[in-house]
Amino acid sequence: MATDNTLLRLARTDWFGPLLVTVLAIVLIRGFSPNFLSSFNIQILLLAISVNALIAFSQMIIIAIGQMNLSVGAIGGLAAISFAGLMQVWGLPAPVAAIAAVLIGIVCGMLNGLLIAITGISAFVITLATLSIYKGINLGITRAEPFYGIPESVKDFGSALIVGPVPWLAAPTIIVAFALWFMLRRQPIGRFILAIGGNSHAAELSGISVRMTVIVAHGISGFLASVAGILLVSRLQIGQPSIGDDWLILSFAAPVIGGAVLAGGHVSVGATLLGVVIVAIITQALVLFSIDPFLVQVVLGAMILAAVGINRLRETHLGKKTGKA
Repeated sequence: MATDNTLLRLARTDWFGPLLVTVLAIVLIRGFSPNFLSSFNIQILLLAISVNALIAFSQMIIIAIGQMNLSVGAIGGLAAISFAGLMQVWGLPAPVAAIAAVLIGIVCGMLNGLLIAITGISAFVITLATLSIYKGINLGITRAEPFYGIPESVKDFGSALIVGPVPWLAAPTIIVAFALWFMLRRQPIGRFILAIGGNSHAAELSGISVRMTVIVAHGISGFLASVAGILLVSRLQIGQPSIGDDWLILSFAAPVIGGAVLAGGHVSVGATLLGVVIVAIITQALVLFSIDPFLVQVVLGAMILAAVGINRLRETHLGKKTGKA
């Protein structure tokens, strides 16, 4: 009985399923490809995870309030080309350009939240519109041409290693992950965000400013997307106008695999990070096995469907075990 209760408690955790899948995937792929856990492949995985985690967190914080942000990639892309352009065209130092790019991301995110809060129009419609606006600004600035004048210091940061195969790009992501966990678990704004996702009407009746919290959440999302864009410029060593174009599916896949409730009110930073790891492992496996890279999108879509179905079954099963509906 005690063992059953322990297993039940483990099964209830958000990270148990993703962790189990991660371990099984590593063991299985390692069996077919002994070089999968080579230092080089681990470095490639960590570089991808460092950027993709921020993309996933950017969507996760919006899912937490029961909304979605279709403009995550457009905001990240605009911040990325702003960062690169300010250095190449205006000759600004990298730290100054990075701060400016982050501010642009925050403003874009808060504009999303402001429009949603004021108009009452769904986040889907608003962010679909701003996706087009932000992408249009991106292409207007760049004329669809990349910025090549990336300083050596930025390039070095994108390729340098802290120790072994661990890249410096992982450092900002680790800091952000801890900050998000602390905010959602220990700070009032985190509790407000989750409360609104759970029941916005009840949250408002309890004295929470729903409009302001929505604006802040979208501002945080914009901040995270902009940091992802900046790190990707550093990693690619070029300011591509196409940065962010393929972020949308990824931004939903990792939180959903991590057990996030799309209706809002429940997300997990740790489980979302594990979702990012799973996506990175499977993507890298497709490359190692010389499988068509275009299948990545197919796999991500299938993983989202599977994750949603598994989460629904788990909720139903655990509800029956505990006598809840």
